[in-house]
Amino acid sequence: MTDDDLGFLPATEMAALIRAKTISPVEATAAIIRRIERLEPQINAFAHFAPEQAMDAARAAEAALMQGETPGPLHGVTATIKDLCWTQDFPTQFGSKIFAGHRTPTDTPAATRLKQAGAILLGKTTTSEFGWKGVSRSPLTGMTHNPWKYGFNAGASSAGAGAAAAAGYGSLHQGSDGAGSIRMPAHFCGVFGLKPSFGRVPAAPVSAGDYTTHNGPLSRTVADSALMLEVMAGPHPLDHTTLEAWPAPYLRRLHEGIAGRRIAYSADLGHARVDPEVAALVRDAAGRFAAAAGATLDEVTPAWGPAGPELARKFWAAHMTRLARHLPQWEAEMDPGLVACIRSGSEIAISEYQDLRERKYAYVAQIHSWFADWDFLITPTVSVAAFPAELLMPEHWPSHPWDWLSWAEFSYPFNMAWNPAATVPCGFTGAGLPVGLQIVGRRFDDLGVLQAASAFEQALPWADRRPAQTA
Repeated sequence: MTDDDLGFLPATEMAALIRAKTISPVEATAAIIRRIERLEPQINAFAHFAPEQAMDAARAAEAALMQGETPGPLHGVTATIKDLCWTQDFPTQFGSKIFAGHRTPTDTPAATRLKQAGAILLGKTTTSEFGWKGVSRSPLTGMTHNPWKYGFNAGASSAGAGAAAAAGYGSLHQGSDGAGSIRMPAHFCGVFGLKPSFGRVPAAPVSAGDYTTHNGPLSRTVADSALMLEVMAGPHPLDHTTLEAWPAPYLRRLHEGIAGRRIAYSADLGHARVDPEVAALVRDAAGRFAAAAGATLDEVTPAWGPAGPELARKFWAAHMTRLARHLPQWEAEMDPGLVACIRSGSEIAISEYQDLRERKYAYVAQIHSWFADWDFLITPTVSVAAFPAELLMPEHWPSHPWDWLSWAEFSYPFNMAWNPAATVPCGFTGAGLPVGLQIVGRRFDDLGVLQAASAFEQALPWADRRPAQTA
């Protein structure tokens, strides 16, 4: 196989070939590293790339295999970790000059579990500063470019992971999602992304964002994300929010499908502005998917939708005030939009915040009550296709000092409500930019969302499409 073939090879296939000794971990890792080194100057998906450490791990994996040790489910398969997540072996810099070169004492549990399953970590992928925005640019690492169009947004704080998946930098990429930061990069980069139910994948330290941050996979295929989720999920003593249950056999049960299930489709959640080309692609794909999957599809306008925007904006700004302590020394080196967001949040009184939380809990209850009548909800993932990454807002949208949420109204409701939600590629704009369709399930039904995404993948396959500039 060529370097390109190995870079795009699904993890499920790579792991099987390594177990069969058809491909060696050293051969596979070296090929992916060569591909990254060839493309990385123009994509800039890595905050920290560690080829020497990866090759050391690959040699150890090969030796273990040759000595007859029982391989883990990801033995010899490469993976990446987002730069917001702690890693003992690599710097964790949060996309900020404030933490340039910073080292943490331990790994986040997802990184530990990936290594224990045999994965070879290539390094840390880029993020916006402290994950605050949906645009792939930070003061520390500069612009991460969308593999489908140089200079365009790769999306949200897991942008490096999404770009790496699209560019064929191996098959498995860990991300986190506080308001859409797994799903938005998947949308912009034309790959699959899953935000699991809250607590499915442990995080340590636990985020300070009022329990809205979810950890999960980005990959080119649904099966790869199912495999990665099985490895990362399960209770952990360092995260008091993790679910008691261990993961279901997601990969083995993907084929079961969703025939007979009830799907609701909403074009705008009753309030969101959506670019016409994006809306048309999602609407067409939703209908074709439901017909092929044997599920019913009804267009709806959820009553709870319009309550979301004010809550999202107030909470987003309020939670960024945890960074206000850095302003006296670092403001000039920080993202100006983040500074504006912090200052806006600082105007929210404690009494107002408590009132917002009461309203949030009522909003969440409405969402879960609504899902009693539906198995899945389909929406656009994002209102726009990729736009120039030097901008916070697309040129044809109203400007604002920090409110990028206006073009990303479909993701944050399910961070607050803890539902599993996935993004599947559903088509391309006339300019050749990917568009994603969001599949949301009932809380805890991660398996159902994966099965729905797998059924979509079979009906409207996408993984054979590769960005031309990564060839």
